[in-house]
Amino acid sequence: MTFSDLGLNEILLRALEREGYTTPTPVQSQAIPALLQGRDLLGVAQTGTGKTAAFALPILHRLLADKRRPAPNTARALILAPTRELAAQIADSFRSYGHFFRPSVGVIVGGVSHRPQNEMLARGLDVLVATPGRLLDHLGSGRLKLGTTEVLVLDEADHMLDLGFIVPIRQIVAKLPKQRQTLLFSATMPREISALADDMLRDPTKVSVTPAATTAERVAQHVYLVSGGAKRDLLVELLNDREISRAIVFTRTKRGADRVAQHLESAGVGADAIHGNKSQSQRLRALDGFRKGRTRVLVATDIAARGIDVDGVTHVVNFELPEVAEAYVHRIGRTARAGATGQAISLCDNGERPLLRAIEKLTRQTLEFTDRRAEGARQDDGDSARPAPKRPNSPAPHRNGAQHPRRDGQRPPAKRADGPANNGQKRRANGGARYKQASRPQV
Repeated sequence: MTFSDLGLNEILLRALEREGYTTPTPVQSQAIPALLQGRDLLGVAQTGTGKTAAFALPILHRLLADKRRPAPNTARALILAPTRELAAQIADSFRSYGHFFRPSVGVIVGGVSHRPQNEMLARGLDVLVATPGRLLDHLGSGRLKLGTTEVLVLDEADHMLDLGFIVPIRQIVAKLPKQRQTLLFSATMPREISALADDMLRDPTKVSVTPAATTAERVAQHVYLVSGGAKRDLLVELLNDREISRAIVFTRTKRGADRVAQHLESAGVGADAIHGNKSQSQRLRALDGFRKGRTRVLVATDIAARGIDVDGVTHVVNFELPEVAEAYVHRIGRTARAGATGQAISLCDNGERPLLRAIEKLTRQTLEFTDRRAEGARQDDGDSARPAPKRPNSPAPHRNGAQHPRRDGQRPPAKRADGPANNGQKRRANGGARYKQASRPQV
């Protein structure tokens, strides 16, 4: 199947050829025909599956079929996104796909001045991409009216739920006409999102390109069990592998992101941090540097990372496991995009073992791991361990066999009779007695 088989306007086909698009992804081939017929849609699709084009192309096709100018302070299509970065990237996609007829596309997000947004809204927009909070500000001031909006898209609805946007979304939907086309996309489908879909959608076409709460098949996943104080050193060791050409490192907190980025910089690994405490200009500058290759590693929190849609991310590293298991699915979805492969590495200390078990339960898989803890720090939660088979010439876990110095009161690893401590034992992360020897740290 090609894009021309989907019935899209010739002007859009020219733009797709210009962007190098040849074959529709599964979500595009399933969603676009139904959307061109005016159907509502419920899509379960992870990031990197091509879902932005799946909803942007039918909207642009609709605008081409009816080229009337939008009235002042109105928008013909409204797309709601959870973060500023994601909103900006969706708008960029609309501009790229609409290159040959140039629809008016605007972005409404917080963290910037109201005045340019007011001026933009006064002209009327074909496509408005917005975050819910700032959009409600403009609705409250009367500078935006949604009574004539034809299409509503909720992108990454499960993340909207995580951020507490469900009530604002319902307030926004109440301003929209009942006769509209509504699309809802989510990587996972918790009960609250199902209830929202039931309220908003009318006889929707359902598209699912991956089972709910499963991870991308092209992502190789591995866990390192490590003492908390040794995480930073292990992170530097892993990132010193030049095969990691572009990596995103996830932390739970904004302060943690800054500290990790500073530690990497001091170790000679080029890194920048992106999180909610950064100004919009700082976030865009960091993202632009990462996208253009000036920065090799981007350290991010979950909220900020939802807008990171960058091709060529070879690795995702969970410096800290997420407290919500669903976030793991979103995190590792930042690699293996557009048909590529990728690797996801998680650093897990003893206190994070329950989080690891929750991830494995949600994703219905058992992750293999390498144990890099000192002998005295190992807690196997009742696993019946048996010695790993010896493999001669296995390299030591640290480069040149050197042990790291003490940090944060960590006790140095005890030496074993058969070689350096923690000789890269690799086995199933949360159960099973089967061990196998890791030849080197997997990156």
